[in-house]
Amino acid sequence: MKNLTLSVFIATSLDGYIARLDGKLDWLDKVAPVDETEDYGYQSYIRTIDCIVMGRKTFDKVSSFSKWPYEGKRVIVFSQTLKEAPADFMDKVEVYNGKPEMLVVDLQYQGVRKVYLDGGLTIQSFLAKGLVDEMIITQVPVLIGRGIPLFGMLQKDVRLTLGQSKSFSSGFVQSHYKIKLKD
Repeated sequence: MKNLTLSVFIATSLDGYIARLDGKLDWLDKVAPVDETEDYGYQSYIRTIDCIVMGRKTFDKVSSFSKWPYEGKRVIVFSQTLKEAPADFMDKVEVYNGKPEMLVVDLQYQGVRKVYLDGGLTIQSFLAKGLVDEMIITQVPVLIGRGIPLFGMLQKDVRLTLGQSKSFSSGFVQSHYKIKLKD
């Protein structure tokens, strides 16, 4: 089997939230002037991805956009409640109801090389099982006080190694971490 990399690419408020409690992302647009020429490395990153695994709430948010942002990419909705894709997304997404470990085995068997994990609970569940290999986290210079955290309770420490960090004129700071192997 080929090696499989599970990767996170996500923005957080400086206090560690990925969205408001109601799921809104309005704070992202209010922080810095919109620079249409800066994508914070997203297009380069997404070109390296074979498959996207996102949680149900993330899918609900993304499916409400006027244009589907993942055209041409395999997308798996990781959910315990959604049993099949909505009719208008049957040709765009697959639904997976199993355990994170089994999905990783399935993807390895299928020859998938790199997976983009998206959604707070999904990231947390894969991280808790020791399945995440790297995280690219862009901190946005705003404190929103409360919201949906990127990280939840952990059973044990997760040690990281900083690969690189980059600051942008918007005030955003992007850090690329590798998950350290167990001691």
